[in-house]
Amino acid sequence: MSPEQCFTDIEGCAHHIAERLGPDLRVAAPLGLGKPHGLLNAIYRLTKADTSRSLSLYTALSLTRPRPAPGLEARFLGPFVERHFGADAVDPEYAVDQARNALPSNVAVHEFYMQSGALLHSGSAQRNYISQNYTHVARDLAVQDINLLVQLVARRETPEGVRYSLSCNPDLTLDFLEQVVQSGKPRPLCVAVVHPDLPYVSGHAEVTRDYFDIELRTETSPPLFAVPRQPLDVVEYALGMHASALVRDGGCLQIGIGALSDALVHALRWRQQDNTQWRRALVALDPRGGTHALATRIGGLAPLRTGLYGASEMVMDGFMHLQQAGILKRRAWDNIGLERAAASGRLSPETPGGHYLRGAFFLGSKALYDWVAALEAEDADALDMCRVSNVNQLYGDHQVLASLQRRGARFFNTCMMATLLGSAVSDGLENGEVVSGVGGQYNFVAMAHELPDGRSVLLLRSTREGRSGVETNIRWNYGHTTIPRHLRDLFITEYGVADLRGKTDSECIEAMLAVSDARFIDALCAEAKAHGKLAADFQVPERWRNNRPEFLRDALAPWQVKGALVAFPFGSDFTEVEQQLLPALTWLKARGNSWRGRLDILGAALKPGDMVRGEMEAITRMGFDAPAGMSDRLWRRLLRAALRRTGSPAEPASVKPEQDGGEDAEG
Repeated sequence: MSPEQCFTDIEGCAHHIAERLGPDLRVAAPLGLGKPHGLLNAIYRLTKADTSRSLSLYTALSLTRPRPAPGLEARFLGPFVERHFGADAVDPEYAVDQARNALPSNVAVHEFYMQSGALLHSGSAQRNYISQNYTHVARDLAVQDINLLVQLVARRETPEGVRYSLSCNPDLTLDFLEQVVQSGKPRPLCVAVVHPDLPYVSGHAEVTRDYFDIELRTETSPPLFAVPRQPLDVVEYALGMHASALVRDGGCLQIGIGALSDALVHALRWRQQDNTQWRRALVALDPRGGTHALATRIGGLAPLRTGLYGASEMVMDGFMHLQQAGILKRRAWDNIGLERAAASGRLSPETPGGHYLRGAFFLGSKALYDWVAALEAEDADALDMCRVSNVNQLYGDHQVLASLQRRGARFFNTCMMATLLGSAVSDGLENGEVVSGVGGQYNFVAMAHELPDGRSVLLLRSTREGRSGVETNIRWNYGHTTIPRHLRDLFITEYGVADLRGKTDSECIEAMLAVSDARFIDALCAEAKAHGKLAADFQVPERWRNNRPEFLRDALAPWQVKGALVAFPFGSDFTEVEQQLLPALTWLKARGNSWRGRLDILGAALKPGDMVRGEMEAITRMGFDAPAGMSDRLWRRLLRAALRRTGSPAEPASVKPEQDGGEDAEG
């Protein structure tokens, strides 16, 4: 069978859906990359234009291009956004309106996971947020009377007919539609929106043509959303080093997206490719030997000869880099893999086969999408994209097989804050505001405790820049919890690893203090004593006093000089000039949040120091080469000061009086 109707026009398809389903649309759309923005925008515009209609959208992670604030941010990001995302990029209009509190009253958007921090000030987003574990979304969605499902798909013509691939998002669609049918409710109208650049992934992600009721295939499609690659700093590199020593050869790996995960991937590559230097750097970071002791007991220090098996709800660039480095290679069979191998005549007792990476959705750079497409052509068994219930939990008919596949599992996730007693804050604030969402974090933490040799590892920076300056991310207590303390396991900061599993409260407190920033240890210790959770005669060991940023810089300086710890270890979407600007702009932004920081900026502006390499190119890139007025001249002076605080000195011969552009005249 085929879809009952095929459309080539987005507006025509939207009008057909509206006429067929009536005035009240209850729509489900995949998270992240799998949302068809063009069709959703057409449906949204129809609803906005007619107050007799209503739209309820159930989704997550609505991806929008960065919208920079006026000033330096706009000058820097404006040209980058246009270049990176392309002139034909399409944002979900409902998400743009929601972020500025402009959704019409007849539209409701319910997300279970948001772009981190993007909707903190959106009243409708905060009110309509649904707090769910990833594995419970399909169950809860099945009772919402959804009458329309829209999904971006890949399309392939085969001798048996046209087939679709759910590609980047088999995560919830398969589970959701199955549960709707089992509940006896009407199956929603299902619309496949074909994107020519979406990688075709077979196996569990593949469905027959009659799975969808309508196909929309236009002549042109906007580019796929590509996540810009982020820089890494010394704190993130230190975290990644500690984390990489906890990975066991032949084990299973789950990681998410972000700088801390990138740092872990880089450290694993370093462990594999230059083990001697990796070990030396780890010794420099770990003079107390705590990480080494844990590595001996639950991780490893040698290269990963057997390799790792990946099982992660999200497939991101890190897995691509690990596979290319020869680390992600331990294969595991499942039922569909066995069937495919048998059908192709490749199955025998000696057959090396099966997949080495299982995921529920993928999102990342354009290079990742190209890699996924290449895997399908060269090694279709390698990647298994499947429903989230097969990735994020052990229950069901796949429990025994999944447990075997995930031997030696290390589930790495990030959190914003942690308490001395071992609870974690990952998704929200104590005032009730939602930063992102629980997603699958709880699923993986709980799974780690169910597997015989699994471990949950939560990564966090020990401090952050707050309104009053540097603040600790390790607290005595906090008014919101994502992971309860009874599921406490391993925490990693830039200063080491805290192993909390099976420990008493006082032992947990000591372990967390040992990886806290030294500037806050005494206050945290005093609070724990005040509540009777730490012995009154406990003394902070002097070695913990070294937990300071300058220790990290000194410890890793030799490898930074050698180029082993560059800002962009996996390449950059920014130009060389933009890469120089990033730390300078970050320096200005961080210090602009507190009065002490603003004094630092003032002092730097009054005494900017010597010129740095590429300074004039950076000034020109920001449009300050010919300042138009007093405001431009002030910003130019501040930017120069920041560049000189964060850049490399210029060669003496390159510093010419005319290049300095009348600095003293800028006021």
